[in-house]
Amino acid sequence: MKNAGNTLSQIPLLIMAMMTASTIQAQTTEAGQYANINGIKMYYEIHGTGKPLVLIHGGGSTIKTSFGKIMPILAKTHQVIAVELQAHGHTSDRDAPETFVQDANDVAELLKQLNIPKADIFGFSNGGQTAMQLALDHPGRVNKLIIASAFYKRDAAPAGFWEGFKNPQFSSMPQIYKDEFAKINSDPAALMNMFNKDAHRMFMFKDWSDEELKSIQAPALVVIGDRDLASAEHAAKMARLFPHGRLAILPGGHGEYFGEMYFPDKGSKIPELFAAMLDEFLADS
Repeated sequence: MKNAGNTLSQIPLLIMAMMTASTIQAQTTEAGQYANINGIKMYYEIHGTGKPLVLIHGGGSTIKTSFGKIMPILAKTHQVIAVELQAHGHTSDRDAPETFVQDANDVAELLKQLNIPKADIFGFSNGGQTAMQLALDHPGRVNKLIIASAFYKRDAAPAGFWEGFKNPQFSSMPQIYKDEFAKINSDPAALMNMFNKDAHRMFMFKDWSDEELKSIQAPALVVIGDRDLASAEHAAKMARLFPHGRLAILPGGHGEYFGEMYFPDKGSKIPELFAAMLDEFLADS
């Protein structure tokens, strides 16, 4: 891990914070498919068989950067449906800001087109906030929630985090995210567009209310790293607000506990432990 000062300097873009039906219009690529969703061409990949599990990446990220390590493990026991959201990775943009509401609507529409009535949802970082919004706006589409390294109130993050969004610097975006985006889309303008839209969404971030979380009836597992952006205390409060909430605190930083690409691969067994924990949570009736 980097020291605290260096970690905070990288966080603003680290967190941005911090899915076969006849109706689907899709084209196949080597790794995945595209669907026409609410005015964008949305990229998704399907791996494995079993109960559907949707993976929603973090801000500034792609399927690979967020889930490249954990996805093959999860695909052994689930039908994994990994998505890339508006302006991220392979997915096109729309002439509108990014919002958690729009992202939730896009995921819900993709599930509809794929003839998947209901799925388990695993959202990381900004993807965790999208997962919560999906449970609020489309509760019939959500079976269980895994909310990893996300928060619901601004005070969960240190003041320095929010200061970074007043005048966001492209140089603060981790190089590994820039490199992975460039492998998909070599247009620098597309990368800068994603950066600006992600940064603006976080600059405009508004709290969810306690009452909103209390209204979510889906069983929810809140996961946080012990060296994460948001505190373990905030995660515990979230878990208590969900009527059927559970909490897990794992060693590591922001997504490090499941192998998020920002962190060097040290051969840790924690991602396998995390996957086993998810399997148990999702299998529990």
